[in-house]
Amino acid sequence: MTRKLLAIFLIALSVNLVGQTKLVVKPNDPIAKIQPTMYGIFFEDINFAADGGIYAELVKNRSFEFFEPMMGWLEPNSDRHSLNLKSGKATPIKRSSDEKNQHFIKIEVNDPSGYSIINEGFRGMGIKKDDTYNLTFLAREEKGINHVIFSLVAQDGSIIGSDTVAVNGNKWENYATSIRADKTCPKAKLQITFAEKGIIDMDMISMFPEDTWKGRPKGLRKDLVQLLADMQPGFLRFPGGCIVEGRTLDRRYQWKKTVGPIEERENLVNRWNTEFAHRLTPDYYQSFGLGFFEYFQLAEDLGAQPLPILSCGMACQFNTGELVPMEELDPYVDDALDLIEFANGDPSTEWGKVRADMGHPEPFNLKYIGIGNEQWGPEYFKRYKIFDKAIKEKYPDIVVVSGSGPFPDGEYFDYGWEQLKKLHAEIVDEHYYRPPQWFLDNATRYDNYDRSGPKVFAGEYAAQSVAIASPKNKNNWDCALSEAAFITGMERNADLVIMTSYAPLFAHVDGWQWTPDLIWFDNLKSMGSANYYVQKMFSTNTGDDVVPILLDGKDVTGQDGLYATASVKNSTNEIILKLVNSTNTDKSLSFDFEGLKKFGKKVTVISLTGSSPDDMNTLDNPKEIYPEETIIKTNGKDMKLDIGAKSLVVVKIKK
Repeated sequence: MTRKLLAIFLIALSVNLVGQTKLVVKPNDPIAKIQPTMYGIFFEDINFAADGGIYAELVKNRSFEFFEPMMGWLEPNSDRHSLNLKSGKATPIKRSSDEKNQHFIKIEVNDPSGYSIINEGFRGMGIKKDDTYNLTFLAREEKGINHVIFSLVAQDGSIIGSDTVAVNGNKWENYATSIRADKTCPKAKLQITFAEKGIIDMDMISMFPEDTWKGRPKGLRKDLVQLLADMQPGFLRFPGGCIVEGRTLDRRYQWKKTVGPIEERENLVNRWNTEFAHRLTPDYYQSFGLGFFEYFQLAEDLGAQPLPILSCGMACQFNTGELVPMEELDPYVDDALDLIEFANGDPSTEWGKVRADMGHPEPFNLKYIGIGNEQWGPEYFKRYKIFDKAIKEKYPDIVVVSGSGPFPDGEYFDYGWEQLKKLHAEIVDEHYYRPPQWFLDNATRYDNYDRSGPKVFAGEYAAQSVAIASPKNKNNWDCALSEAAFITGMERNADLVIMTSYAPLFAHVDGWQWTPDLIWFDNLKSMGSANYYVQKMFSTNTGDDVVPILLDGKDVTGQDGLYATASVKNSTNEIILKLVNSTNTDKSLSFDFEGLKKFGKKVTVISLTGSSPDDMNTLDNPKEIYPEETIIKTNGKDMKLDIGAKSLVVVKIKK
């Protein structure tokens, strides 16, 4: 048995081992309820998480609405300084300014054998052999063109699937076809050619895999959602993050523009497109095909509480910090009130009808709403008070989530908490992007927090192996294990900390801006990082009540590098221990279950470890760090456990 295969083994003996550490567990003395929302997920459209990621659309700039309307589209045989008599040319056309879909393209084909227009996808298109891809588009035939040919083209130029669509009529019509791929290709492209010469107008050229999450047409990427579902999250926070605020107020996230027919949703440049000089992505836009309806639907699919975050009238303070004047704040407040109606309102209401018309007449049962993201300073609290008052007057049962700023300490943080206590805030969102040692040192962070004040939402946290926003940060085992130690402290204080989520969630290996990230993917594959499996081990092994686990009469908070929390799960009659050994040496532990004369003789042990602090999962080796589970027998009276160096261990014992 190697330590890599199984970081722990159980010794069902009663003899004392040299250097053994005794832990006392009190399963009959509950000290705090663990909320169903304790472990959740935070979604932000960064690192191509939405378009090019979980939103399964394969065509980039499908409606020609990017700042450069032809971005993402290639015409290999066309020259803008030529009449293109041996090929052809596409020209973007701007509609009247009152239409939400502003652009389409007019294609003039002079020689069908020489002209093609190609969409490059999001760093290519992931195409799987024998899978079906459903293609839709709008077209208006002006002259001569009656057949449009769509082909999937592999990296070597070969065609791996195609179909021809007959078009007719001089009015805009919807067309659809399906293409079955005969080869797998991670970076394919979509090529459009024409059987005749002539002129045709085209718009909303879109292609999705048929095999989406729950089989929904134009839905979500199945493997990525499954990774989320496997975490059994208690909540889904969306749509961000800094993306809520925007670099300017005009470029903030406006939820009302993300619902209704997808062809009427206004595109917006993504605020992360040029944020970091080391990862410029000028082609990063939001189509809002993944909009607020889809977020609510995803939360429902996952069995998670939806937690939408809205702009409070302040642009990102790391950028412009632009403010809406207080006398012009009403539309922002109305957005919050209307969102609650959209989520919960009867179909007879204005926004409840929008939801019902989209196919969900039942309410989404929204309970939480966040106002502002990482705002700080007096201007935030002036605005927060207005939102809180308006929401509570109309919807007194809605819980309003506020924020303490982007840092876990310092002047802004202290001022924020001082103000939020005065305002009797309900939940305060704290963020921590710090080195691994900070997480180890702060396992006791919440032990002495004021229990008469607001509850805590640990809304964004991730250990940084190098520095905040460094492109050299890694999702290594050292970072993941330090987070595990910190989480034991949050769970131990479950009476105060009621929501937690790692951030960011997703990253495309060819399109990221920020590291580290919980889940990495390319166009075909995906994998959970070491940090993902730490989160999953906590979220899928949650009890109902925290109970004491003590070392020399004290909570286990880093003594000799050991961290621990314990809970009981009533429905399964289990004691659940979570143990972190942050040292470079194995540890021998013995357990006294106070108040129990005996316990189950079969114990489930789940272990997570790495051979080195620098170990990481990759798409080519996604299980370098992966939980190993075993069932071990005991005598039902004594339990001794050896846990390996640098390991996280979950132990489940029947009472």
